[in-house]
Amino acid sequence: MPDPRPSIPPLYEAVRLTADWFFSSLYDFTTADLKNAPPTGSVIFAANHVSYFDPPAIGCRVYRQIHYFARDTLFRGLFGKGLVAIGTIPVARENADVGSLKAIFRSLKKEGTVAIYPEGTRSPDGQLQEPKPGAGMIACKSRATVVPVRLFGTFEAYGRQSKYPSFGSRIHIAYGQPMLPYEIDPGKEHPDRYLEASRRIMERIAAIEIPEERIV
Repeated sequence: MPDPRPSIPPLYEAVRLTADWFFSSLYDFTTADLKNAPPTGSVIFAANHVSYFDPPAIGCRVYRQIHYFARDTLFRGLFGKGLVAIGTIPVARENADVGSLKAIFRSLKKEGTVAIYPEGTRSPDGQLQEPKPGAGMIACKSRATVVPVRLFGTFEAYGRQSKYPSFGSRIHIAYGQPMLPYEIDPGKEHPDRYLEASRRIMERIAAIEIPEERIV
């Protein structure tokens, strides 16, 4: 019987497994509702953003190649080549440029997967921030399925103001029920179409709660 799971580039898979080992070994690392991550089709993982750890934490237990973003200044030397090799999308420091957006839509058109942050940047205090319209625009135009993701504990482990990570704390990643285009897009006639779409996504992220009992 053929394997229903998507093909993953070997280097990306090696990085994914290494990230899983890292979090599982150095933290009380748990996930919930991975079944909500579709194994096929165009998917956007939309998450709150509180830490340097967020990108690898989101994808280390998802058996799909997720295309992440990194500021364009990191794409230098051997490290930059490694980012390109695992499918990372360069983005201008101030905002997503046309090339970055084209790369996002190209991936989703090919039934790929990307991770985006409706808040646009890392939270300074670990709390949810107001969304920006960019995520809503990508969701509306791509018509991709959106999986809301809530990260707990990554701010305490390695927040924006931290020079170095701390170890041993609890990190929990929860995957919410997938959102279909009709649940996200308020329609072309809406005066703030893309911002409203981002707000709907953020509402679903905010509704996800950390379980009281430990879930593996």
